Amino acid sequence: MPYRWTETTKQKRLKLWPHQSMTPKGFVWFIGVTAAMLTLPLLAVLGSPVVWILMMFFLAAIWGVWRAIMANRTARTMHEELILSPDHVHLEHVPPKGAPLTWDANPHWVSVHITPKGPVDDYLTLRGGGREVELGAFLTPDERKDLYHELCPILRAP
Repeated sequence: MPYRWTETTKQKRLKLWPHQSMTPKGFVWFIGVTAAMLTLPLLAVLGSPVVWILMMFFLAAIWGVWRAIMANRTARTMHEELILSPDHVHLEHVPPKGAPLTWDANPHWVSVHITPKGPVDDYLTLRGGGREVELGAFLTPDERKDLYHELCPILRAP
């Protein structure tokens, strides 16, 4: 699951992050295999001036794939951190770009809710402090359900 609980004597921390299926080694393999597959057609025209023209297009295609994967890697730096202590609840959402978004509330008044059909399936929210905030939008519906069942006893949800 793309979240982890850590606990100290004074607080519990929940860190959530989006799925990150491609490892650095997998990235190297993917770019290498893509480059090899794209250069195979060059063998048919090897020795003619056409190879240089086609090579420019293949290099542009490889660069485009590499750039798209790098942009995706930047987007995956997003994460959320929920800190629960006896007298305070703090949620911080860190987007890939821009300032972090925070929410604070008194744990006595915080409740956790899940809506089967919200903006996403099994929409998970926390209510308290006069606001309702989303938690784990990047998780799968099953992961949000599991997280809901873990948070309910902690936050004493109805």
